[in-house]
Amino acid sequence: MKKALYLLLSLTTLLPLVSCVDEEEFPNTSQGNFQALWKIIDEHYCFFDYKQHEYGLDWNTIYNKYNVRAKEGLSREQLFEVLTDMLSELRDGHVNLSTPFDYGRYWSWFEDYPTNFSDTIQRLYLGTDYKIASSLRYTILDDNIGYIYYGSFQEGIGEGNLDEVINHLILCNGLILDIRNNGGGMLTNAEKLAARFCQEKTLVGYQQHKTGKGHQDFSEMEEQYLEPSSNLRWQKPVVVLTNRHVYSAANEFVKYMKNLPLVKTVGDKTGGGAGMPFSSTLPNGWTVRFSACPMYDVHRQNTEFGIDPDYLVSQTDDDFARGKDTLIEFARKLLVE
Repeated sequence: MKKALYLLLSLTTLLPLVSCVDEEEFPNTSQGNFQALWKIIDEHYCFFDYKQHEYGLDWNTIYNKYNVRAKEGLSREQLFEVLTDMLSELRDGHVNLSTPFDYGRYWSWFEDYPTNFSDTIQRLYLGTDYKIASSLRYTILDDNIGYIYYGSFQEGIGEGNLDEVINHLILCNGLILDIRNNGGGMLTNAEKLAARFCQEKTLVGYQQHKTGKGHQDFSEMEEQYLEPSSNLRWQKPVVVLTNRHVYSAANEFVKYMKNLPLVKTVGDKTGGGAGMPFSSTLPNGWTVRFSACPMYDVHRQNTEFGIDPDYLVSQTDDDFARGKDTLIEFARKLLVE
């Protein structure tokens, strides 16, 4: 059978709707599925050179390590464990193995770090009469600072929603835009929101595309620009709150916002996820997702392992005990200085 490699549309519309390549046929055996998976990643994954530099990843060594475990006659659970362990060597939250019975994932990019977010404490700031516009939760804090929470770019927002939110907050002295725990979703939603804070066409980064099967086969870097919205725009200071669970399209959103003059970022380093994911199918029908097109910041630096905030701030135990969000309080002070 021929396998197709598909672009996941949930993260971007910058590439053609479907990208397909022919894959070599492998038998539906433990070894066949192992060989197919290793080869798919070998030919199409986009961060080999970067991760070899960062922590010494050698995909050929990984082959030897897991080939001896992929023995014939493995149960589906045993094979799943071997393949998932191999994929975890990439240390990439965009690399997943989907089966009817389990979902192989690498989540250490946020599980190994403090959450720096409490929805219980957040409710104290939102109160009970906060407003809801599609996926946005927003209110005005008692020091006349606007507060917006957007928990997932998978959840859509309309231009009309954004107009209403900005109109409601228009007399505030500044704005806190909280995207903590936003694991990504639709890049179009991230762009739509960022455009409301952009006053002129702004270079925000670069991207590349795979041009061949070699680890270094990429196109030249292509510029990424953010265009200002033609609708109502926010033109006062903004603080974006981040934590390690900010990933993928949310990581890109932070990349965009850091290039805008009235924006500061506060919190923890983001989780990263700077490769647009594609997917392919193994002989047994399992689906593997993986990073295929790398994206970079305006300095041409890779953001796969996250973006540092302008102000590194963590939730303190004392503030938590008092029902205070350290990051929100820091942002409020920053906005009134």
